[in-house]
Amino acid sequence: MPQQRARLRLIDVAERAGVSIAAASRALSGSAGVSDAIAERVREVAAQMGYVANVHARTLAGGASTSVGLLVHEIGDPYFTEIASGVLRVGAQQGLTVQICHTGRDPENELVQVRTLIANRVRAIIIAGSGFVDARKQAPVKQDLQAFQETGGRVAVIGRHHLGTDAVLPDNTAGGRSITEHVLSLGHRRIAFVSGPRTLTTVADRLAGAAQALEAAGLSIEDVPVVEEAFTRDGGTTGMRRVLDEHPDVTAVIALNDDMAIGVLAALRARGKAVPEDISVAGFDDVAVAEHLSPALTTVRLPMAEMGEQALRLALKDPSARPRRRTTAHSLVVRESTAPPPRRKR
Repeated sequence: MPQQRARLRLIDVAERAGVSIAAASRALSGSAGVSDAIAERVREVAAQMGYVANVHARTLAGGASTSVGLLVHEIGDPYFTEIASGVLRVGAQQGLTVQICHTGRDPENELVQVRTLIANRVRAIIIAGSGFVDARKQAPVKQDLQAFQETGGRVAVIGRHHLGTDAVLPDNTAGGRSITEHVLSLGHRRIAFVSGPRTLTTVADRLAGAAQALEAAGLSIEDVPVVEEAFTRDGGTTGMRRVLDEHPDVTAVIALNDDMAIGVLAALRARGKAVPEDISVAGFDDVAVAEHLSPALTTVRLPMAEMGEQALRLALKDPSARPRRRTTAHSLVVRESTAPPPRRKR
């Protein structure tokens, strides 16, 4: 496939789009002289054929690219907001503009956004957030990113992906183990997890760490409720309602990100449940608002802004023979939302 892309010529794009070479050139360069409809058609054809990567290479050769792209799953999630702050900080230091795109954890939308960024001739692309356990879901994106890199573009990801690029890897498995060990150490055995879909690598890794801690305590992840909902605040609320309805004896809930944990707390307030007197709640990420919740949230701290900084710095480095990996540490932050389980009434 890369060899086919390398042989593509502007005339091939022009013929496929049904326009002259001059019109195709103006459409791809953003010059005046072609209608918006024609320009859009040429760009779509170029992206489908892979020629957009060649346009990008020409831009880099001229030294004109002063922007980078950042893809996040959910810009309203404080996790991604803090990552974006790190990317923006490094971008400002380097005199770069950062274009932020929202994918909604949809592989097809992710592909559209990647192609849009490439068409906009960014110097580098950062993809933040979970990949998919099934590598096939991101195979089309991987193909486009490989072509982008072959012609001078740079890519880095935050989280575990199957994209074969430089990566900043949060300590998700060890963090999942730490937060579960903490809840177990308080004496809880009737634990539930409010989780995003297991099809996401972040969720799979955090649950794997939880499973390790449970096994060490003589329990099994198969024997505790794992309620899967959207990996969002609303998903946390819905998931907690399900826990209360289906598993009313639970004494502790571990939400697999802080945004879900905020939703969990909202559902418990609505049902008149006190935290941690009735049910303990723990999260994951330590977003800025976590310590200001009522009660303050016990969670796992990840250096999110630093992760964003590291990812862009990796992307701005010269390419290496093999993808580079940067791992981050985690720390357990114990606050008021967790306590020993309530005594059973006799």
